[in-house]
Amino acid sequence: MFPGFAFVCLIYLGFAPDPPGLGALSRRWTWTVQRSLRSLRWLSWVVAMLVMANLVLVPTAWAAPPAHPALTLEVLRQRVATPLQREGRTVIDLRSFTIDLKTDPAFTTSFYRLLSHALQRPATPPMLDLSYATVQGEFDLQKLGQREPLYGDTLAPLLSPEGLSQLKRDRQRLSQLSRLSQSLLIQADRTTQDIYLFRGPLLAIQTRFEGRFTAGETYLLGRVLAQGAVFDQEVYLAGARFNQEVNWVGAEFRGRVQAKNAIFFAPARFDQGTFRQGANFQGAEFKDNANFSGSQLAGDLNFSRVQWQGTADFARTLWQGTAFFLRDRFDRALFLTEARFEAPLILRQARFGAPVNLRNALLGPEADFGDTIFQPDAYLNVPGMEFSVEQTRLLGTPGRIGRAFSVPQLAGNETLLRNLERNFRQIEQISDANHIAYATERLRLKDWQRQLIGADLNHASLGALVKAGFKESQAEALIAYRQDKTIVAVDDILNVKGIDLAAYVKVRDHVLARRQGNWGGRLTLALRWMLLAVLIVLSHYGTSFGLIFGVGLVAIPTFAGMFWFVDRYRRRTPTPILPPVGEGLWLGGGGGLLLILGLNNLIRAADYPHLTLLCLGLLILPVPLLLIGLLLKKGRFHDQIHDSYLVEDGSMRQLRLLIARLPVIPKFPFFRDRYTPILLDRRWNWLNYLDFSLNNWLKFGFNDLRLRDENVPGLVTVLVWYQWGLGLLYTALLLWTLSRTIPGLNLLLYF
Repeated sequence: MFPGFAFVCLIYLGFAPDPPGLGALSRRWTWTVQRSLRSLRWLSWVVAMLVMANLVLVPTAWAAPPAHPALTLEVLRQRVATPLQREGRTVIDLRSFTIDLKTDPAFTTSFYRLLSHALQRPATPPMLDLSYATVQGEFDLQKLGQREPLYGDTLAPLLSPEGLSQLKRDRQRLSQLSRLSQSLLIQADRTTQDIYLFRGPLLAIQTRFEGRFTAGETYLLGRVLAQGAVFDQEVYLAGARFNQEVNWVGAEFRGRVQAKNAIFFAPARFDQGTFRQGANFQGAEFKDNANFSGSQLAGDLNFSRVQWQGTADFARTLWQGTAFFLRDRFDRALFLTEARFEAPLILRQARFGAPVNLRNALLGPEADFGDTIFQPDAYLNVPGMEFSVEQTRLLGTPGRIGRAFSVPQLAGNETLLRNLERNFRQIEQISDANHIAYATERLRLKDWQRQLIGADLNHASLGALVKAGFKESQAEALIAYRQDKTIVAVDDILNVKGIDLAAYVKVRDHVLARRQGNWGGRLTLALRWMLLAVLIVLSHYGTSFGLIFGVGLVAIPTFAGMFWFVDRYRRRTPTPILPPVGEGLWLGGGGGLLLILGLNNLIRAADYPHLTLLCLGLLILPVPLLLIGLLLKKGRFHDQIHDSYLVEDGSMRQLRLLIARLPVIPKFPFFRDRYTPILLDRRWNWLNYLDFSLNNWLKFGFNDLRLRDENVPGLVTVLVWYQWGLGLLYTALLLWTLSRTIPGLNLLLYF
């Protein structure tokens, strides 16, 4: 009342007229009085504005009651006796109260007794609304729940099918524990095996719990909505069963969260939350999706042995404590997108049934994927992931973890792939480092292929865009868009109406924003692409010794058969010079065995066996077959027609490396005395052709077999030199592969 009266008086002074002249006084005194009244009028206006602002901005300072009045027994009885009806449901409204469960034991006892009776009595339990309230002291949901025996059929109508299945498992577990106690002569507690049911929904939006929040070993049949709630002390949820949705969005847990062995049958949301003193979800089960995105987690964070049957979303989380996911099972995707780890991430012995998304994540000092199991559809999606090679260690099962990493494209991920390779080489997991290098070169090959034959987004026709993967309507919209704006990057197509992220992912490997270089540059790029493709399909870019060895086992008997045919089959007319059938069968059997072993090794080691066989076939078949065909067409009529083209060094027989050996004997006459033609009438003569092919291809053999330099058709010489040239390249590739696959070994330095 006083502020309003003062405000009226000040307004009156502000509008009061100037005083009339004071005739009896002097003019000087009259002027002084008028000037003082004008100053008083302006001062009254200023004070009136301040009073008005105070009345408008702080209306509760004078007349409003306190924001959180204390809850008394009389008010509690009134709210329980006359519940509200909200959206067709009965609600016990205790919003915006200060509920003191700490200082007055009598009030605490009456509080739990009145509320539990009101919550258990009706067939349809009411909702308990504690929104915007302040709860002082421990808040125990068990005391508000309904106590029921664990055994019997009274719980069947109250639980969902999944809840009933879990109840049967709980009964079985308790029965096993009871039998174990009896077998170990342990005196078990003589207490009845009961459970607590909290039947109604709990609403605690922006509620502050200053004491401990307890809901352990309780079946919560209704929803739990606690968005923005603040928990100053421990939240104890161990063994709790949440039958419906749990919503803790934006909640702040200032104490430790203890949710060991808790089960969430419906979606659980903890996103945007803050866990200041850690959390323990060990042994918990999430039957549906679990959302922790945007949360800040500190302290000891134990998520070990958790079963995630739905999606586990930890995107944009900040981990200030060690994240333990030991022996977890992820049936669906795990999202750690843009997560930041300031402490180790432990995923040891976890089982993944779907991809793990680590896109743009920042790793801390350690990430442990040791003994993890990846199902066929599971992998680590790591584009944009960042970590320091000097300060971070990525650990995993040797020979397996490197294959789990997946990056969709090379652009923007070269540094990541380089760091991954360096990390595995530092911890001496060479096979994993080699697989990362192989994956990098495959991405490079895909990028070069896109630059060569990809559709130019700024100039491609409608048909070319449709062939690249766009729908016709999307291609038309893109053509209309590029008429106004130039497409600078491929992701600019997301600005085109009708092109979404799915369309972008579909076409990003088949389009480019601008084709660089002239025809000479494109030709150079094409040659580089061809060379890289050969290295990838024949040796996994020098990372697979099994594959390159299988290639050699296929090529050696193939050329041995060609040399045997050229050397032994001279002509049919006028005098036939043909090979014996028995020798051909022996060579076919021995060479066929080597060929089968090589094909088996090749098919097992190659990622794309058909491409590897095609590439190898193009290298070892067309040119030799063409030379043999020309040789047969031309015929052979020369001196020494009955002698073999192959000669051997008869001065010694030993196992030797023949890196510097040439396939044709020198012309110096002294060497002609050392080299003599091989014996064609021996039963084991077919081995000479395998040895000659081995010498040319692998630069390794038992005898120094060469081609004579007199009376030899030029086509035969070309055939021998062709295999020797391919063998030289193969030997270099083999040595390079060995140097990359054996730690600390660089064979190329020795030759």
